[in-house]
Order: sequence, then structure tokens, then C-alpha cells
Amino acid sequence: MKSNFRAPRLIAAAAWLVALTACGGGGSDDDGGSNPPPPPPPPPTQITRSEAYRFLNQATFGARESDAQAVIAQGYEAWINAQMQLPVSLELPHVLQVFSTLPIGADFTQLHQDRVDIWLRNAVNGQDQLRQRVAFALSEIMVISQLSALQAFPFGSANYYDTLSENAFGNFRDLIEDVTLHPAMGVYLSMLGNQKPDAARNIRPDENYARELMQLFTIGLVELNLDGTVRLDAQQRPIPTYTQEIIEGFAHVYTGWTWNSGPTFELARPTLANQSEPMRLYAVQHATAAKRVLSYPGAALTQIPANQAGDQDLRDALDNIFNHPNVAPFLSKQLIQKLVTSNPTPQYIERVAHRFNDDGTGRRGNLGAVVKAILLDTEARASDTTARSGKLTEPLLRVTRFWRVYGARAPSGKLHMQNWTGFVGQGPLQAPSVFNFFSPFYAPPGEILDQGLVAPEMQLATEFLSALQTNFYFAFAYCYNSAPLSFCPVIPNDQRADWVTIDITAERALANDSAALVNLIAEKLAGGTLSSALRAEARAAADRVPASEPTLRVAEALYLIAASPELALQR
Repeated sequence: MKSNFRAPRLIAAAAWLVALTACGGGGSDDDGGSNPPPPPPPPPTQITRSEAYRFLNQATFGARESDAQAVIAQGYEAWINAQMQLPVSLELPHVLQVFSTLPIGADFTQLHQDRVDIWLRNAVNGQDQLRQRVAFALSEIMVISQLSALQAFPFGSANYYDTLSENAFGNFRDLIEDVTLHPAMGVYLSMLGNQKPDAARNIRPDENYARELMQLFTIGLVELNLDGTVRLDAQQRPIPTYTQEIIEGFAHVYTGWTWNSGPTFELARPTLANQSEPMRLYAVQHATAAKRVLSYPGAALTQIPANQAGDQDLRDALDNIFNHPNVAPFLSKQLIQKLVTSNPTPQYIERVAHRFNDDGTGRRGNLGAVVKAILLDTEARASDTTARSGKLTEPLLRVTRFWRVYGARAPSGKLHMQNWTGFVGQGPLQAPSVFNFFSPFYAPPGEILDQGLVAPEMQLATEFLSALQTNFYFAFAYCYNSAPLSFCPVIPNDQRADWVTIDITAERALANDSAALVNLIAEKLAGGTLSSALRAEARAAADRVPASEPTLRVAEALYLIAASPELALQR
């Protein structure tokens, strides 16, 4: 039968942006439990289904019914504990396995596509959801990007992400050392091959990594209170965390490190193996003069002594950064923003920062304890919706949620599409710069900025990218599914094996009952928490299609809901 399909209107960019102006941060004034809770503690309340979905959309790549039932049965903390015990889903073994099947002379840089494929498989189907979700957040803080010289090093990029995954619940001091010595970071921020100063040859140590490790990865540009607010001097000006002299001091620390191969610094070269091995120190190229480092109350040292071994210099320098009082609020706020809310209250930041400084056993930097504190905090679990609550969901995370609940698959088992940044403006380890896809301080002009709030992910909500994202959901709702419509383009035979589709079998069975159809879509994508207005619009869209066209009825409702601003918000 010939379809009477009429393409629905794309959501106008203006409407999209206006609908998102309420995105923001947490909305509790809890003082962090400075007074101990009165004994005995109240009995645990039963977690509702909508609460479980809300929790899972913070802690995973998308809530599914089976996941929600596990949270309801186990409780939040037990679910987190169980997730932390699961084996790590890794990328490098898969990339190496694909490489072993390539013919001689093949373009191995295409292995980046296989790395993205395994990232998506881990995100959509992996069991260690919390670990992978935290690793993704860390990858947007301690950024490398394959859209750089790393295009030549797919094994290094895969192993770098594995390093973040393996350290997601470990100690932050270990993480910053692993990141510092990883050759992928060495290539990306030009620490690899950094030479000691030589005035005769006009050589000065590269300052790139020295600057970014402080500015973006650990302490930020200005001193912070434990609650993340900015410390001011007597003239009410922000206090800088470091000076140019300190940048130069750290740059001198990071000299003499390069690929772990070769008899000399100059002859060290990349190999398949050493892309995933820590960089090696060649003492001949390490600067031995004294080096200024950060000064703060309680600092063990403010100058690294002259003539130390390079590995001792590195340990002293990283200890100096790790123990800076800014690290706890700086990292805590960014992880809260990535997982829960764009605008956490100072009290929320302070509670989490306290846990960074002391996990309850006297240990500093326990990321597992930090993640647990973030997800179990009263602001994370509160169900109120104020101007400060929640955040705009990152475009890539909207895709993983959609694919998870709709069983996205390809006959070959792959889960990949070309050019993710072209489709949704994001791709794993594909940021346009070390500043990530968006700034944690970004606020769009208008109501959000006027209220002193931020909405980092809205830096991607351009008119162009918003249209591309709605087109993405249009394509899957109408064409890339288990019952594509007749007007859809035919998939070429040589691409069928890898073509990703979703399963709408259950929806088609309910196509003639628009209320039941919309309820099912709402349950899958939002745990049932859709507004009455969106439900009514989706029902009306389905009812406008004749009953003889069940797939089109499903497509109209599914597209309208999946692409809606309502589904773009994480409350």
C-alpha cells in the first residue's frame, strides 16, 4: 500500500532552546550533615520506578526496565557496590583483535572506527555501566582526542580510555600519574619528547601539559573554598592558583620522557606495544635545576630540589598537585556536573569534596567514595524540579539511552556509525580541543545567564546541531528499525551486515491503541514520566495515521517523543 506519509516538522531551534532554559543544578540547602542523624535511623523507603530511572540516567548510559528492577530490589548503595565489583570492559583487546585480522598494507588508522565501535558496545550493552559512565566523565575532564596527531596511534587512544576505566574507582593520585605518563596524553599535549633547556640551541621545555594538568585536570585557574566558591584577596579579586614561573617549573619536571623503546632518547620510536606502555625516562634529557611548584598551606615543598632523579621529580610534582586544596572542590564539581546537575549548590560540592579529602578511613582521593557520595547525595536523589535542578543530557548520551532501550544491533554485532561528530556533535575521544566539547562554565545568553547559572551542554545546542539530532531520531523512528517504511532508502548490500537498527516489534503490536502505544514509549524512554501535554501530542500524531499503517503510527509517536526537548532534560 502506498503510504500517505507526511514528514513531520522538525522542532524549531528557538522552541528547542526556550524549552531548555530551566536546565541547571541541584536544589537543596542541606548543610551536608554537619549534625549527626538522630538515632535510630529511619527505615529505608521503597524506591519507586521513576526514582530508579532517574538514578540510572545519572549512573549509566541509559535506564532500562531490567536495570530499574535491580535498583529497586537492591537499593542504591548496594547497586553501586555491585557495579564497582564487575570486571572492566576494555577497548584495547578488541582493537588488537581487529588489527590481527587486517591484511598487510591495510590502513590501520581505520582502527579508530573499531575503537568507537567497542566504546558503543560497552556503553550500550556492557555490564559495568557505572564504571564506563564515570570513565566517560573523566574523558571529558582529562581530555585527549583522536582528531589530532593521535590519529596515527589507535592503540594508544584505546588504552588511554581503558586507563580511565580501570582508575574510575581507584585513587586520583594514581590516575594523574597514569595519565601523565601515558603516551597518548604525551602525544596530545606534547609532553612526549620534551627536552631539557639548551640556550645555545634555543630549546625550552614545552609548557603545554604543565599548564593543562593544572588548569583543566586538577586545580583550575583560581583558588577555591571547599564548597567550590572562589577565594578572594583583600581587594575582592580572585586569587590565581599559579604563576608563569610555576608553569615553567612543572614543564622542567616533565622533561626526558618519551616512547618506551630505543637505546637513546633521540632513537625512541612508537611501536604497536609501547603505545600502551608508560613513557620512559631518559635521564640525559631531564632538567636537573631546582623547580618551583605550587605553594599552599600544608604543602610538603614549594621547590623541587636540584639534581634529583627525574622519576623522583615527577613523584614530588604530582604529590604537590594532588594535595592542593583546590583538587577536591574542582574535581567534585565537574563530576557532579557530568553525572547529576549543572548547578550543584555549594553545600553539595562541599559534601562531596569532604569525601574526596577523607573517604572515611583517612584516605584522600578515593574516586569510588567520591562517585558514591555524588550519586547518594540528597540533592542527587531529590525529585524536586527547580530552575537549578538537573541538566541538559549530552547528545551522545541521548543516543546511548535510545539505543539501549530499543535494543540497537547490527547483524555483524558491530555498533557503529560513521562520523559521530557530524551526526550529534560528539564522539568518544573526539573533542575538538583539550577544552572538551563544552566548557563547565558555559551559560547561554538569556534567563540562564541572568540567573547566574550555567548550562555546559547547551554549548552544543546550536541551531545546526539541534536539527541534526532531531534528524537522527527521525531516521531511526521511520527507517532504521525492524519494520522500515516503504519510502526509506534501500540499504546497500555491502553495508547491511554493519547497519544498526532498533526493534519496534512491541510498539507495532500496540499501534492501533494510541494511548497504549504512547504509554509503552514513555515507559521505555522515561520510566513513564512524560508530561500530559507531550503524551497528548504523541497520541494525536499517531491517530492522524490510518490504522492500516501501523509502522507509520509508531514512527510518528516515537519520533515526537524521542526528539522532544522533554527527553533532552535529565532531571
